Amino acid sequence: MKKLVIASLVMLMGITTQAQTDNVTLNVRLNPIQTLVVNPQQKTVNLDYTTTDHYNDGVSAKQENHLNIFSTGGFEVKVKSSAAELANAGTAGPNGNIDASTIQIVATQGTQKALSNADYKSAVSLSTTEGVLVSSTKGARDKNIDIEYKAAGTDAYLDKYVANQTPTIFSTTVTYTIYAK
Repeated sequence: MKKLVIASLVMLMGITTQAQTDNVTLNVRLNPIQTLVVNPQQKTVNLDYTTTDHYNDGVSAKQENHLNIFSTGGFEVKVKSSAAELANAGTAGPNGNIDASTIQIVATQGTQKALSNADYKSAVSLSTTEGVLVSSTKGARDKNIDIEYKAAGTDAYLDKYVANQTPTIFSTTVTYTIYAK
């Protein structure tokens, strides 16, 4: 029996067990996500000239919480017009259409979920070329931006009214875009 125990010990000592290891690479992969939504109740903005002072001073319409944004990381919000001129749906007046650059777009902090860590640019003249309204080096979740639309004064549109069109309407499509920065 003694020989059996010694033989078993010799066998056990000759067979050693080693732990096996292997590695896994774990990646956290962050993709850029930017969303920009125009407030659904503010999809149409009217700039109404109804008094003599409006033609002299210009008019504006502030849209509170007009844009809602989400961005993973820094971003820029840009604006542009679909055309260089606001077109009249009927026949253009004797002095043609309205130059889009006579409309100013001004962005400020929203009144609900304000985007406070951003750089708000001064008024951007509407154009077919994108203009930067807001930029931020930080991300944002569901933050709001107020937008004010300002149309020209100093009688810039005095001769644009077309007889038998009440009101005479000039339109363009304004497009906002958010880009990763």
